[in-house]
Amino acid sequence: MTNSSVGSRGQQQLCVRGLRTGAISEILPMIFGTPTKLASESARTEYLGQNRVPELQKFFQKSDGVPVHLKRGIPDRLMYRTTMALTIGGTIYCLVALYIASQPKNKN
Repeated sequence: MTNSSVGSRGQQQLCVRGLRTGAISEILPMIFGTPTKLASESARTEYLGQNRVPELQKFFQKSDGVPVHLKRGIPDRLMYRTTMALTIGGTIYCLVALYIASQPKNKN
């Protein structure tokens, strides 16, 4: 390395080729700063929607023999079957790829 952070340069930081030397002249605003107010200090806001939690609890806790992840009908069944098909297909693909990778190459 030709440049050094110690020696005659004093205050100047380590300079990498192609980058500007010196400090940033302007102060940039903080992007991910913490809020100035705590949650307990902020004004209370009202939720504008209807509370559907009790209704959904009754729906999902109903004893009808259907698993909870399939309670909403056709969209849940479609999502479940798609997930299972992709999982099984991916497993088969990985096993085939491992089998092909484990075979030695022919030296012709």
